Amino acid sequence: MLAYLDHHASTPCDPAVVDAMAPWWSEQCANPSSRGHRPGLAAAAAVEQARARVTEALGGGPAEVVFTSGATEANNLALKGVAEAALERGEPRRRLVSVVTEHRAVLDPLRYLERHGFPLTLLPVGSDGLVDPQRLEEALTPEVLLLSVMAANNEIGVLQPITAMAERCRRQGVLLHVDAAQAAGHIPLSLAVLGADLLSVSGHKCYGPKGVGALLRRPGLALAPQLHGGGQEGGLRGGTVAVPLVVGLGEALRRAEADRPARASRLGALRDQLWSGLEALGGIRCNGAGAPRLPHNLNVTVDGVDGAALHRLLRRRLAVSSGSACSQGSPSHVLAALGHSRAEAAASIRFGLGRGTTAAEVAVAIDAVAEALRQLRG
Repeated sequence: MLAYLDHHASTPCDPAVVDAMAPWWSEQCANPSSRGHRPGLAAAAAVEQARARVTEALGGGPAEVVFTSGATEANNLALKGVAEAALERGEPRRRLVSVVTEHRAVLDPLRYLERHGFPLTLLPVGSDGLVDPQRLEEALTPEVLLLSVMAANNEIGVLQPITAMAERCRRQGVLLHVDAAQAAGHIPLSLAVLGADLLSVSGHKCYGPKGVGALLRRPGLALAPQLHGGGQEGGLRGGTVAVPLVVGLGEALRRAEADRPARASRLGALRDQLWSGLEALGGIRCNGAGAPRLPHNLNVTVDGVDGAALHRLLRRRLAVSSGSACSQGSPSHVLAALGHSRAEAAASIRFGLGRGTTAAEVAVAIDAVAEALRQLRG
C-alpha cells in the first residue's frame, strides 16, 4: 500500500469536477469569444457561471475574477501588474515588501521587479514561521507600494494573520496581495473579509484540474496586463479562455467550500494522530507553529539521520516530500528561515493529508517512518 500524503504538491481531481468539465472538451467546443452563434454563447455563459462560483467561494463581496493558468501566473499578474500600473501613472511609491518564506512564484517575480527599479524588503520569520507584527509595522513606510504575503505556507502550513496585516496596510495606504494557493478550499477565505486587494488561487491545490487558477482583485484597482492579444479577461489576459478548465475550477471551489468544515475537522484529527505517533518515536520535531495552521499539514524534522537515505526508504511506502515541489530537490528555504541547517532541512518530511486520506494510511506513515529509523539509527 502506497499512501499518497503529498496533497500540498497536488490534489486528485474530484470525479464530479471531471464530469463537469467533460462536455466542454468535445461536444461543446465553441470559443467563448464567438458570440455570433449559440454554441459560442453557451461557452461564454459557462465561463461566467464559473466566474460567479469563484467569486461566491472567495469574494465575500464585490470582486473581479481574472482566470489564469494557475497561481504562478496569477501572482505574476498581481505583482508585475501593480508595479507597472504604478509606473505608468507616475506613482512615487516603489518599495515592495514580502516574507522570506514565500513561494518562489512570489519571490522570483519580486526579485525581477527589484532588478527593474522596485526596491524589495523581505521580512524574516520567527522559529514558528510567523512574521513579527512590529517588524511589519516598521517595514510599511510611506514609500511602500505593496505587501505580498501568503495566507498559508505551502511547506509548514502556518497561517499568517492576514486580517491584521490588511489593517496595517490600509492605515499606510499600502496594497495587499495574498497568495492563497494552499488556503483556498481548506480554510475560511474571503477577499473582502481579509481586507486584501488581490488574491491568487490554483485549481489543482483544491481538487480541481491542473493548468488553471485565478486572480481576484478589488474593483477599481489598476493592473497592467502581462499577456497581450485579444483583450480577453477584461483586457488583463489575452488568449482564448480554456472553458473546460475554468468550469473545473469553479466546480472544484464550490465543492471544496461545501465539505470544508467537515473535511478540516476529520483531517485535523488524523494529522494530530499522525503527530502523536511520530513524536512517540523520539527525536522528531514539528516545524512551525502548532496553531494557527492548515488542518491537513504536518512538517517534521527527523534528528540524527541522513535526509537522502530517509526519503529513499520512505518512498517505498509513502508519497511525501521534503519541501516544495518547485524546489527541485534543493534544501528548503522555508526551513532555513526557521533556523534549520541544510542537513536538518534535508531530513524533514512534509505530510499533506487530503480528502481521501484514511486512518489506515496514517498508520502506514507512522510505521514507515519507524521502520526507516530502525534502519538508519540502527
